[in-house]
Amino acid sequence: MSKSTNIQWCDSTVNPTMGCDGCELWGPGRRSCYAGMLHQRYGGRSSGYAPVFEQVTRFPGRMADAARWPDLAGSPRPDKPWLDGSPRLVFTSDMSDALSKGVSFEYLTTEIIAAVTSAEGQRHRWLWLTKRPSRMAEFSRWLSGLGQPWPENLWAGTSITAAATCGRVTELLEVGDARTTRFLSVEPQVEPISLADWLPELDWVIQGGESGESPRAFDQDWARSLMVECERAGVPYFLKQLGAHPMEKGQRLNLRDRHGGDWGEWPEELRRREVPGVDRRYSRG
Repeated sequence: MSKSTNIQWCDSTVNPTMGCDGCELWGPGRRSCYAGMLHQRYGGRSSGYAPVFEQVTRFPGRMADAARWPDLAGSPRPDKPWLDGSPRLVFTSDMSDALSKGVSFEYLTTEIIAAVTSAEGQRHRWLWLTKRPSRMAEFSRWLSGLGQPWPENLWAGTSITAAATCGRVTELLEVGDARTTRFLSVEPQVEPISLADWLPELDWVIQGGESGESPRAFDQDWARSLMVECERAGVPYFLKQLGAHPMEKGQRLNLRDRHGGDWGEWPEELRRREVPGVDRRYSRG
């Protein structure tokens, strides 16, 4: 967990669990998940990590600690002006997938729901990201059966990397109720994707290319296409990074920023970082 982070679309990160059951970025065919790679380096050596990435480990109390962080509503973010005007945005589960099968709903309730609904936690917005939205939807229904609505300040998100993973969007739409903010992290995008059919029911889209070892290409036209789809649907759009292998008209670009995250190096029309509920005057450099 970290009170501050270099991740462009949030202020902080917190992980009620560490580790993951695996996904298209971490398995026999590919190991490019940054959380997995960090676990290879620190797992078993640092008490803050799971022993190995595949061993999902609980870290109770982290969410409650994060809830006590100072409120940022009304505070300027000099390095992230697109977040000005927002409460603290806390990325939940950036180093794990808390919806992994071994994590009980009881634990998620006492660790996550209790923290975000506490008096201190309600000051922040919690952005919970998973590659298992079907289980998040199941958890949402389980909470409803207990008389606990999905907290309005707990944003529900899922990751999309390729066309084959777009079915996760349909599952995400089953989380929460009409008050729930739902978002997509289209990162790392590794092939052309259209989200036009789902965008009218979504509240935010974050997009980015792949970094790390052996990064796959990210065509800047993919950003242009998704940006237009979001404009037509009236959905805030946030381009996080071009990744380590950005392409333009069939040519690889050489950028100083190794993640392609410095928008000063981008074409001006791609410099868009919009956040729900925040004045869009920061959407262009």
